[in-house]
Amino acid sequence: MKSLRWKKIFLIAFILVACSAPNANGGNGGSGSIFATNPPLPTARAEITPAPNVQAALTAFFEALKNDDYESMYAMLAQSSREALSLEDFSKRWTDALNDMSATSFDTAYISSTLAPFNAEVKYGVVYKTALVGDIQREMLMRLVNEDNQWKVVWDDALILPELAGGNKLSMEYSVPARGDIYDSKGQPVVTQAEAYAFGIQTDQINYDMLGALTGELGKLCGFDPLDIQNQIDAAGPGWYLPMCEGTRDEAQRLLSINPGGLVVQKYDSRYYFRGGLAPQAVGYTLSISKEDYNKYKRLGYSGAERIGSSGVEQWAESYLAGKHGGVLRVVSPTGQIVATLGQSKPEPADSVYLTLDSKMQINAQNAIEFFRGAIVVMEVKTGRIIAMASGPDFDPNIFDANNPNNMGLGNLLNDGRNPLLNRAAQGQLPLGSVFKIITFSAALESGLYLKDTTYDCQYEFTELGDQIRYDWTWQHCQDRLAAGKFCDTSDSKPSGLVTLQEALMRSCNPYFWHIGNDLYSNWDRGNDIANMARAFGLGSPTGIGQIPEAAGRIDNPATQVDAVNLAIGQGTMLVTPLQVARFIAAIANGGTLYRPQIVEKIEPVDGAPIQTFKPEAQGTLPLRPDNLDVLREAMFWVINEPKGTARFNMRGLQFKTAGKTGTAESGSGKPHGWFAGYTMNEADTGLPDIAIVAVVENIGEGADYAVPLFRAMVESYYYGSPQRQYYDWGQIGNPLYTPTPPGGGIVP
Repeated sequence: MKSLRWKKIFLIAFILVACSAPNANGGNGGSGSIFATNPPLPTARAEITPAPNVQAALTAFFEALKNDDYESMYAMLAQSSREALSLEDFSKRWTDALNDMSATSFDTAYISSTLAPFNAEVKYGVVYKTALVGDIQREMLMRLVNEDNQWKVVWDDALILPELAGGNKLSMEYSVPARGDIYDSKGQPVVTQAEAYAFGIQTDQINYDMLGALTGELGKLCGFDPLDIQNQIDAAGPGWYLPMCEGTRDEAQRLLSINPGGLVVQKYDSRYYFRGGLAPQAVGYTLSISKEDYNKYKRLGYSGAERIGSSGVEQWAESYLAGKHGGVLRVVSPTGQIVATLGQSKPEPADSVYLTLDSKMQINAQNAIEFFRGAIVVMEVKTGRIIAMASGPDFDPNIFDANNPNNMGLGNLLNDGRNPLLNRAAQGQLPLGSVFKIITFSAALESGLYLKDTTYDCQYEFTELGDQIRYDWTWQHCQDRLAAGKFCDTSDSKPSGLVTLQEALMRSCNPYFWHIGNDLYSNWDRGNDIANMARAFGLGSPTGIGQIPEAAGRIDNPATQVDAVNLAIGQGTMLVTPLQVARFIAAIANGGTLYRPQIVEKIEPVDGAPIQTFKPEAQGTLPLRPDNLDVLREAMFWVINEPKGTARFNMRGLQFKTAGKTGTAESGSGKPHGWFAGYTMNEADTGLPDIAIVAVVENIGEGADYAVPLFRAMVESYYYGSPQRQYYDWGQIGNPLYTPTPPGGGIVP
């Protein structure tokens, strides 16, 4: 038995050696000696492609949805799903569902997955955050298939919500509150929902015995010159309808009672802007929701049929004026049957907006600037409240209402080359001209190189730039008089002569301020003093008003002597807005504090305390020592009150104390821009807060001729209730002006 066992062991060992020994040809177990030493053959290996990450596919799908990238989502669908569903239909299903839900956002979370080589199921959670019905939370199941080693989504409408399986759809029933009203600071309506009347003239129905009543009463209601209405009738001929304006029954009571022949009255319901629009560029207007913004507002809970704020306060206060929408979200079957209610909410009334504007001041400001391109800003000096903000030419925001029979003129408004939609008070950017000398004056004093009594001989010519000779404004007046065959014998046509720094501001002596600009620039460490002072006065950056759009203006550091002397008198590349100027003028008046301008007094709900109330916000301080600020204010007082002051002529006889600065800015095209900026000094005597007033008229002439009368009109409006003075050929402030000609008297920058 032992012998047999050993034989078996030997046989097994022999076989093992034979199988493992290399053959002569490099193989194992072939012919040749079992003791050969050839290397073994390499072992074969199978290449295994790793399975795609199913969780990553889920994440990528919903990340694309967050970006409304339906094209990328569609590319992630399985081939069979894409064959059954177009990209357009796929996008529409998601868009409609998110819109109907009023989904402002959503979150997803991976829960678990079941994998097979070519199929997968992913369980995940989704939370839709909606504007109208709260959060909608569901657990979902997504099926995927492996195509070309990528997980592709098998589409089902239940991937939006499980309730949408089988062709069901979402439906939201909206409850929309009335839009909120806008009032002035005294509670007078500026914008409300009202029964309005569109007024016009049918030229072939005119009773010419009543023509005077027709044009006169329409002129009063619409703010038009009766002669202009007459000219329109004559130009149109018979058979034409001439749109005029809109009004409420109360506003048009007298016209409606007279009802002269040719008058056409058409009633309509509207969001009505009183008096043809108070501060229309600042208050703004509403428009229907555009196609581009439709999805955005649907997801905020809008039905899509509302009108929304498109500019100004209407746009800024949209969330207050729109109120809180309500709705009931339902699932309906393909046949329209209600399957389920997913959520609901009740509407809440809109809030009202009260402005800082005073209607009477605003109307007078609009009337004053109406026939010009320009702006007027009136601001309380100690608070930043805007009392009036007028931009000319203005427009009637009622024209944007499609229900208004007179809206046929909308195309003309939108194509008007004067750009009446621009709020020139806050967005108009112009060189400031000689009003900027206030800043150069301040920089000179703060430099320590100049005192209030530092003198300079102010002659016609300025020669510090070598062969580049510049001339004072008095030289141009002399040339104008000589060209007219007159002598240069008036004070406005003679050089100012030896003047102190204060007198130079009073007389607006260009050579003195050019000298200051050149002097500071040539001083090695003071080259940017004037630009820095301008920025410290709030120029070159937004005021921060926030409630309406505004421009930033521009203040550059001078790079050359020419830049420096240009900047010193408010020319060159520098640009400002009237609002910025009103802000720093108010700071000069109040002792140096720059306040944030504000145009909203409060936001008031139907019930309860105001949501938001006006609070003065100090933003900075003028970098002027108190004694230097007093020197500046004294010089600005002289501008109006001294016999040689540049604003003296058109301010004579005014019974209220004021101070300010004239300005005439070269426009680079056509006539110069006329500026005046100043403030009142009567609070102790009248009990009324002092105000800063800025007036600018574009491409018209000199500030003393055109802007000073507007300033005076605003002072008189503030204290008397209306402008008081007649301006020669100009007519009464607030009445139509077609070809303005400057009044006689002092014509100065």
